[in-house]
Amino acid sequence: MNTFDAFLASVASPLDILAGFDRQAARDAGVKPTTVDEWERVHTIYFGPTKFTRQQAHAIRIARETGKSLDQLVFIENQLKPIKPAGETWRLRLALLSVRGDYNTLRRRAKTIIPDPDQDASAPESTVRFSTPKKGKRSFTATGDDSFIAALEYALRRNLDPGRPAGPQMYEALTDILRGEGGVADAVPRPLVVVPLAEHTRILRGEGNDTILGLSDGTTMTGAEYLARFHGEDLEVAIFHPQAGAVNLYDTKRFANAKQRDLARATLTTCPVPGCRHAADHCEVHHVTAWSRGGQTNMDNLAVVCRYHNRTNDDDPTHHHRGRVEIRAGTPVWVSPRGRPAPNTTHQYGAMHLLFGKQRE
Repeated sequence: MNTFDAFLASVASPLDILAGFDRQAARDAGVKPTTVDEWERVHTIYFGPTKFTRQQAHAIRIARETGKSLDQLVFIENQLKPIKPAGETWRLRLALLSVRGDYNTLRRRAKTIIPDPDQDASAPESTVRFSTPKKGKRSFTATGDDSFIAALEYALRRNLDPGRPAGPQMYEALTDILRGEGGVADAVPRPLVVVPLAEHTRILRGEGNDTILGLSDGTTMTGAEYLARFHGEDLEVAIFHPQAGAVNLYDTKRFANAKQRDLARATLTTCPVPGCRHAADHCEVHHVTAWSRGGQTNMDNLAVVCRYHNRTNDDDPTHHHRGRVEIRAGTPVWVSPRGRPAPNTTHQYGAMHLLFGKQRE
């Protein structure tokens, strides 16, 4: 058996291999993230803990008897996603696993086994989604009331020039509507000057609404005095230390105050999870050491994290499943379940990267 034959054998009879599935090993091998998620879902169904142990054992036996490939197992689980309750899901899973034949045969039979997803289905939630910027362009999709979307389409299609493509014309009409009186104004980013703290200065303590800095000549001054003396008191300026990060420290309240939120957003301008496009302005302030575990509301314990990754973060440092955000050398960074830090390279314009990026390399 040559190498390719061995590969085909593993794909055609995947259950023994899936039993030892390792998410991080798959990611490290360069497997597409969506594929890793699919494999993990199949592994959990067939080898994870469940109260349906008898059905799980039957599923493994039938999958082996009918020679289900890895792609067929993934297809089955994708078909079962909208099915509830769990008992019905297992009944349909066993029925699909019992189908003999190739991938196309399974697809055809699935149409007769799986109920129509639109039957008794609730209406989709009204929502708006935005894409990642690409070459200065972004996309958004909106789902809403049928009559409202129909009215919007009618408004956009009015007076279209049949000699030109309809899409660009509808975009122009949409921008006219949004830019009209009382419409969407241009985004106004808030400028914030970020300043590296000199090496001869170290952070002593937080005091009130400011920070006490100790200088190598034995004197001290507040952060505000430092800025006024060296950078002008009228500027809105944030100071960053090459190792400690943002210098202002507060620890008495559960929720970050306005200054802490500003500093956290300046430290890193996106969610730190690799590939996440959410800008800091749209993120939540996250306690790296959870408040429930004694983590304080200090700048050295705060990071901006998008709503989704804030909820999937492994708050328990002993629990290694999805990875967690940590602060290393003053900068929030996502750390894999195996303890490997990985930066988000989507938008590297945070203060720590701009001020100290060179000396960290």
